[in-house]
Amino acid sequence: MTDQANPPAVKKLFIKTYGCQMNVYDSQRMAEAMGAEGYVLTEDQADADMVLLNTCHIREKAAEKLYSDLGRLKPLKAEKPDLKIGVAGCVAQAEGEEIVRRMPLVDLVVGPQTYHRLPAMVRGEAPAIVTDFPEEDKFDHLPARRATRRAPAAFLTVQEGCDKFCAFCVVPYTRGAEVSRPVDRILREARDLVDRGVREITLLGQNVNGWHGLGSEGEWGFGRLIRALAEIEGLDRIRYTTSHPNDMADDLIAAHRDIPQLMPYLHLPLQSGSDRILKAMNRKHTAAQYLRLIDRIREARPDIMLTSDFIVGFPGETDQDHQDTLRVVAEVNFGTAFSFKYSPRPGTPAYERPEVDGPVADERLQELQALLTKQQKAAQEGMVGRTLGVLFEKPGRKAGQMIGKSDYLHSVFVDAPQAQVGDLVQVRIVESAANSLHGELVA
Repeated sequence: MTDQANPPAVKKLFIKTYGCQMNVYDSQRMAEAMGAEGYVLTEDQADADMVLLNTCHIREKAAEKLYSDLGRLKPLKAEKPDLKIGVAGCVAQAEGEEIVRRMPLVDLVVGPQTYHRLPAMVRGEAPAIVTDFPEEDKFDHLPARRATRRAPAAFLTVQEGCDKFCAFCVVPYTRGAEVSRPVDRILREARDLVDRGVREITLLGQNVNGWHGLGSEGEWGFGRLIRALAEIEGLDRIRYTTSHPNDMADDLIAAHRDIPQLMPYLHLPLQSGSDRILKAMNRKHTAAQYLRLIDRIREARPDIMLTSDFIVGFPGETDQDHQDTLRVVAEVNFGTAFSFKYSPRPGTPAYERPEVDGPVADERLQELQALLTKQQKAAQEGMVGRTLGVLFEKPGRKAGQMIGKSDYLHSVFVDAPQAQVGDLVQVRIVESAANSLHGELVA
């Protein structure tokens, strides 16, 4: 029996999440797994009984950032010798035992496919380093989602890993081969989220539109999954990321035409507008094929906003390749895009290739970003005067102000003293700011 006079001390867990949206979802699931062990989340690292760094290997110098953060934890570990420090995610997968060798203060290292073993690792019932690719589905071993109210927007992982093997990307080596979750488990988790107040779900996957899961009558495609999700009462908005152009199947394009809950927003990475560089990247499509695909998508959903990713200065890139990219960007006219200078990743096919001269790559990046910024500004200014749906997610800094996301994922500030978090309202856009919009409620 529990001693009522001396209840067990609450254990506190601090999680730092690096990088992508999938890591945000993974951190939530790890927190739930540790919650079953008696841990509660804290925002104060110094007050924690366990610190977990959930890493991402996509951005530049990911390992260096991890080791820098671990170095800053040394004084806290010296002050609290019982403090447990764990490293999770893709850098954990890539570095493995090297993390503990370089930083002995680390107690455990767990990869993104094995974090369901985290409680057993903390209890000492599993090895301190677990970075294999298990045959069992980690989602089968995670606890049920907590029966508490949620924010109105949530992430839901439906697919993990990638089989594309782009020459610049570490995902196939850190997340493994493509795995799609079955239909019934996705729908069950989606219904559970909606029951707890979620009105918008973003489906996640390293190659999310390549999802193909088992459902009734055999294997389903991604478009059919979206149609099934749209039948859940109370699920007002559906989004997904990140996609590959080669997996934009006809049924998915048709879903953008037919399903009002599917938001008119699509992130579809191109990476380069040069066929020569696309081939060197192993993207398996050409710029012309991408442009034809964009035409088909816009024919199905004329009001869709397109966003993308670009890598500048990929090994072998010439001035002509760069100009080809600028030409395609100008033709597509993106609503926004993320652009980065190429950063080599150990273990990838492009790692040993000669890099483009740094100042040249910097100049090209600045030119591309100037064009993308111009397009983003025009897209936002084009929203002024339009009436859009806005899902309120949090109060603003001003009294009576609310902040929400538009159909196009813009942050929108609205004076709405009577509104609450979770309200989905119609808003007339009256002003475009640097990275947001301002609007007024439509009566």
